[in-house]
Amino acid sequence: MAVFLLVLFALTAWQVATGGPLRGPDERTGRAVVGHGPARLTEFLADLGNTQIALPVLGCAIAWALVRGARRAPLYAALAMGAVPLLVVPLKVWIARPGPLTEATGYFPSGHAATAMVAYGAAALLVAPYLRRPWSWMMPVAAVLLTTATGIGLVLRGYHWPLDVLGSWLLCGAVLLLPLGPGCRGWRSQPPK
Repeated sequence: MAVFLLVLFALTAWQVATGGPLRGPDERTGRAVVGHGPARLTEFLADLGNTQIALPVLGCAIAWALVRGARRAPLYAALAMGAVPLLVVPLKVWIARPGPLTEATGYFPSGHAATAMVAYGAAALLVAPYLRRPWSWMMPVAAVLLTTATGIGLVLRGYHWPLDVLGSWLLCGAVLLLPLGPGCRGWRSQPPK
């Protein structure tokens, strides 16, 4: 699955970098929705991808998992979060996409969407195994909702084009799924205590 997401990311990046057929509809959609929604709400949603908000959430989940005796999964989470700037920043420089409301470049992929995806996704993967059955589904759902809300806020505020957000989700989805690949033991390094 991680390879499939990376292929989709490569196709999306190619469309953005070369001005492919998806770039025009992406920019038209972005221009059409900028400014929609209550400004305070959309700003709050976009801010969910700030490191000042997302990293403490992940830090608490890492601490929770460590206290519960997990070792491998918290390491995966920290490495995944550390991979975000190492992957996103060079891509922003290389693709040099202008933003929706500026001629400045460096908007693809979205760093805020990537931060939200990895921080909330990894936090859910760390905490969910330790919750009792009817509640364990809530963590992945919360991660999806927070990540989606962040992306919506970024597009509605005009901070990113829709493909900037989608590209980050594809790239970081692959990063989160790598520990589940062949030969890997996954996020759950030992049974919950």
